[in-house]
Amino acid sequence: MKIALTSLFVDDQREALAFYTDVLGFVKRQDIPLGIHSWLTVVSPESPDGPELLLEPSSHPAVKPYRDALVHDGIPLAQFAVADVEAEHARLTGLGVVFTQPPLDIGAAVVAIFDDTCGNLIQLMEPKPDE
Repeated sequence: MKIALTSLFVDDQREALAFYTDVLGFVKRQDIPLGIHSWLTVVSPESPDGPELLLEPSSHPAVKPYRDALVHDGIPLAQFAVADVEAEHARLTGLGVVFTQPPLDIGAAVVAIFDDTCGNLIQLMEPKPDE
């Protein structure tokens, strides 16, 4: 068994697509119209046949209170692995991305948390090699 797809609720699919591709560097994989929304996924350019991230509309009534509670408590909804959190923090900050937690060494990894402008906090994670 392996992870093929996971979802991330977003306020506006087109704005999310722009942020996740133009700013974060993901690549659009699928864009299938489904009425007013789309089946809209992105993938890592490092793994184009790997797991897809579904940019899912946040219209279900349970989504807003759930995401609001996570943001209020500073809890990221998703985590993305990067090779160098400090470098990615500098790159994204230069593009106007707002971080709620600058790079922090937590022992097993270096992490940072940013606002994805689509209603979520996202954590970047640079795992440290096993000692």
